[in-house]
Amino acid sequence: MLQLRPNCECCDRDLPADSADALICSFECTFCRDCASNNLQGICPNCGGELLSRPRRPADKLERAPASSQRVLKPAGCSAKH
Repeated sequence: MLQLRPNCECCDRDLPADSADALICSFECTFCRDCASNNLQGICPNCGGELLSRPRRPADKLERAPASSQRVLKPAGCSAKH
């Protein structure tokens, strides 16, 4: 099950579980659409994988399987280098 991390690793923007602006790689590194497009050119800076839209979990399923509340942030921001 996906963690649905609550924020962008680059800019710390909130990305709720129902956000259409969240992108992830296969390791679930999570970025907002702005950072993924403008800073990272669609490539995860951690693993080099592609960033794709994160699936959204239906609201009724979030009660039994809530999104993660643990924030992940790169203190120095992000760049396309991995």
